[in-house]
Amino acid sequence: MSKGKDRLKLFLDEGVPDAVGKVFAHAGHEVIYLRDCIATGSSDDLVCVAAEANEAILVACDGDMKQLVKRFGIGNGRFKKLSLIKISCKSPQAAPRIKEAISLIEHEWEISLGKASRRLFVEITQNLIKTMR
Repeated sequence: MSKGKDRLKLFLDEGVPDAVGKVFAHAGHEVIYLRDCIATGSSDDLVCVAAEANEAILVACDGDMKQLVKRFGIGNGRFKKLSLIKISCKSPQAAPRIKEAISLIEHEWEISLGKASRRLFVEITQNLIKTMR
């Protein structure tokens, strides 16, 4: 994390490898593991509620989570303050891909500062990193 940048708070869903949390922590960000807050196997709705209640960016590998955030997170529905980093690559590649994307993630979070609803949506695949503003 560069000087002057906001410290991110991240909520890691249960399917996210711990190595991803270590990459974020090593960069100076706060990491909350699902298993430390709610029961593993909790519904996606509860995971979103927990991330939002902790004012944290949800980090998930679950494909359904992207649809949930899109369906409820954009517009006037539930989870309208929920941010998501969606990891769509194989588990062994998750931490290296996050490491490659971390400066972009920090940059996108900084850009969101001036917006009425501060949100972040980043999807990381094997060959692509995309953000949606």
